[in-house]
Amino acid sequence: MAEGLTFDAEAVSNAVAEGIEKIEHASTMEELKAIKTQYAGAQSAMTMASKAIGSLDKSQKKDAGKLMGKLRADFGRAYGAKEAQVKAEEEARQLAAETVDMTLPVRRKPLGARHPLPRLMEDVQDFFINMGWQISDGPEVETEWYDFDALNFGPDHPARQMQDTFYVKGNQAKDAAGFVGSNMVLRTQTSSDQVRALITRGLPLYIACPGRVFRTDELDATHTPVFHQVEALAIDKNLTMADLKGVLDKLAVAMFGPEAKTRLRPSYFPFTEPSAELDLWFPDKKGGAGWLEWGGCGMVNPNVLKSAGLDPEEYSGFAFGVGVERTLLLRSDINDMHDLVEGDVRFSEQFVMGE
Repeated sequence: MAEGLTFDAEAVSNAVAEGIEKIEHASTMEELKAIKTQYAGAQSAMTMASKAIGSLDKSQKKDAGKLMGKLRADFGRAYGAKEAQVKAEEEARQLAAETVDMTLPVRRKPLGARHPLPRLMEDVQDFFINMGWQISDGPEVETEWYDFDALNFGPDHPARQMQDTFYVKGNQAKDAAGFVGSNMVLRTQTSSDQVRALITRGLPLYIACPGRVFRTDELDATHTPVFHQVEALAIDKNLTMADLKGVLDKLAVAMFGPEAKTRLRPSYFPFTEPSAELDLWFPDKKGGAGWLEWGGCGMVNPNVLKSAGLDPEEYSGFAFGVGVERTLLLRSDINDMHDLVEGDVRFSEQFVMGE
């Protein structure tokens, strides 16, 4: 028995008639589904009336059942006919929208699109060239001496271990400048070319080293084993942290707009002393403007100067490095590093309008 329910033949008949009228005026499948839920769903008048039949006298149940069967059949026929009509109309609209005019001329060889990463690398290089700095493109297969020893990384430094560095088979090796190194590695930082520039280019030196670096990071949303850096080095007389901060602020504005600025937090790097983490004030940060970590920087460690044959009492310098991928992710609101490495031309096509 369905307790608390009453069977009202007139009310349920009126409800079904109202539902059928709405069906006739529906124009989309969404509207039809909503009407079906309202007039034939679990809480509809038809469902409640069917449940109420159980509370009727035996003599009334037969007529009530016949009425409900007729109402359901009427509603079902109206719904089925309208559903077929609406589906046909929607398919016709979709086909019309997808129609291709075969008489129009087409580009038989579709064009690709430049990846945004090399475009950003060019923007970074232009920034330094406009300041009068030199651009250096060093070797990706490097000696341990340039990649670690000359940068004040001790023999037991964790970064030299196999879990962080790709080692290349081979023993003694000589680079283009004639300097002999020990084992060969895939460079873990473009700082290695800064040491070479110190030895070969002379002073004063203002140089930026953009390029690929290699570390055995697992591929996830924010890391890849191959990524890009730009590291900058300035060596001259009387350079200070104020000079470093000025260049960083100008770089931030060039990359992120006039509201961008930087701040420095004390840190440690073997090749700089003092060292600092570089934070970026990013106006378009999700959730509102705020600070984000961008890279590292500091004054060149005297030991690095000595390794290049320079007198740290006479010369000083500053160095900094930022990740190019991280810059691109922030600047273009890209959430997943995978998008940069998967090679899908549709990803690159999004940036064509920026040319």
